[in-house]
Amino acid sequence: MELADTLVDEFDALDFLHTLTERSVELLNADAAGVILSDQHGRLQVAASTSNQAQVLELFELQSAEGPCLDCFNSGHVIANVDLAQAETRWPRFTEASLLAGYRSTHAIPLRLRDHVIGAMNLFCLHQSTLSEDDLALAQALADVAAIGLLQERAVRESQLIAEQLQTALNSRVLIEQAKGVLLARSGVSVDDAFRLMRAHSRRNNQRLSDVALAVINGTLTPRPPGISD
Repeated sequence: MELADTLVDEFDALDFLHTLTERSVELLNADAAGVILSDQHGRLQVAASTSNQAQVLELFELQSAEGPCLDCFNSGHVIANVDLAQAETRWPRFTEASLLAGYRSTHAIPLRLRDHVIGAMNLFCLHQSTLSEDDLALAQALADVAAIGLLQERAVRESQLIAEQLQTALNSRVLIEQAKGVLLARSGVSVDDAFRLMRAHSRRNNQRLSDVALAVINGTLTPRPPGISD
């Protein structure tokens, strides 16, 4: 399993979470996904997403303080099979933004280890999606693997180390966003393609995403598509 394969000495939490969102979209017939995590101060931040649009929706959810992912994080329970056409009363601002983005349904899965909830994942669907009990079990299993990976003993022997690892991933996100903007201005690629280029370069050259982003920002690297020399 690819998620399990990331539990190695050079564990990259940011890439790990992006793998979680990508595999969840593929396996659960969703169109986009995003993950929010609690930082060392207890603040929720967007840590990973499969597209810029999903990231914007997750950010909007945090800023407006409403939405299924927030309720999922606070309760520690799955919130599934949400028909956004009927969710306006519960989450009016989130629902409006999601419908404008073209999504018709959503699901939220907690990232938890027993009673310790460290984040939540939103799945966005362009159609009316209904997850079966087996689908929900798979979704929770994927989220559980992610939570275990982030809390594994090798990297997080004490509670302070847990907070530091999560904070590192969130700090890396700031660099990633800056680098996407640089590539957008420098090469004219889309925001989503800018991230894909950086991630592909990171994997080809066995570098951390944050290091690649910093090189882009500093002007020492312009990632190229696979097959084209960097």
